[in-house]
Amino acid sequence: MRPSKPICIAMLLAVITIHTEGCAGLTEARRNPAPGHWRALHLLNYRSDAALEALEKDIPGLAEMGVNTLILEVNYGFEYQSSPELRMGRAPITRDGARRFVRTCREHRIRLIPQFSCLGHQSWSKQTFPLLTKYPELDLTPGAFPGNEGIYCREWDPLNPKVNEIVLPMLDELIDAFDADAMHVGMDEVFLIGSEHSPSTKGKDPAKVFAKAVNDLHEHLVKRRGVDMLMWGDRFIDGKVFKYGKWEASMNGTAPAVDMVPKDIIICDWHYEPRESYPSVPMFLQKGFRVLPAGWKKVDATLALIQYSRDLKHPNMLGHLFTTWSGRKKWSEFAPLVEGLKLLKQPNEQAEKDQHER
Repeated sequence: MRPSKPICIAMLLAVITIHTEGCAGLTEARRNPAPGHWRALHLLNYRSDAALEALEKDIPGLAEMGVNTLILEVNYGFEYQSSPELRMGRAPITRDGARRFVRTCREHRIRLIPQFSCLGHQSWSKQTFPLLTKYPELDLTPGAFPGNEGIYCREWDPLNPKVNEIVLPMLDELIDAFDADAMHVGMDEVFLIGSEHSPSTKGKDPAKVFAKAVNDLHEHLVKRRGVDMLMWGDRFIDGKVFKYGKWEASMNGTAPAVDMVPKDIIICDWHYEPRESYPSVPMFLQKGFRVLPAGWKKVDATLALIQYSRDLKHPNMLGHLFTTWSGRKKWSEFAPLVEGLKLLKQPNEQAEKDQHER
């Protein structure tokens, strides 16, 4: 007997629903690796469509190795429409170039997260980057340190409202161009808050100033745009408690900000030297953050950090982030990545297979 017309329609709708939900689940799995399964690679110095096209050739190999997340530090290397005067380079990344690169990443199950380094890292060596070159009044230490002598990097003034008026639309452009569901905002190695050369923050509590900068970004990215927010964790680590030194931890009073910011921020806790333990990792986990530990160029240090983090067996331990901090290379031969991925994949292969089958 042939089913009636209403039954046929109902059956068709059920099939469409199952197919749609299945595709949606697959898309979600591709863009959002499960906790513990993040195998992320951080890259910089790809600031043109041509550079992205060259990087595209490496994507299949990286995916085959096990990389499933790529954090691409773009900063000012994009063809911004909201502030075209802040574009960096002769031929910065275009929206079309970004979209092409995203398609390639998705074809190979790699989630793409753009990064714009906020607050700190507004210069390198003698070069000051576009925001503070075009708008020197937004410098946290205006007029001080000629030629950038005597400081690590320049920082923008988080208490000047004009900064957010300029920067937040730029972040929006990156989110839209890369069709991103997350944004990395940097925020590492900030040293000048409260400096005697900083008219706006001199005498103020560095933790409250830093927390304001973080919270402003969170309000826009997470609450308004609905994307995940990632940031480096060093300014939240009390250097007097955790003996990492002034680079991996804060010695200038910003650490208490860790208790002044939302706990849905993903903390990238970077450590580049081999240690018996990395106590800031459980500290962040105990406070309720999701944590993505990050290593660099030393294989033994990378393996030690991965092993220590995984041994914690915490549900908010996301996986590992491999940083590179250098120009373009054949990343499939980058030793910490090669060896680290082997360690990351060993205990998780079956669980990951089960996840995809579900």
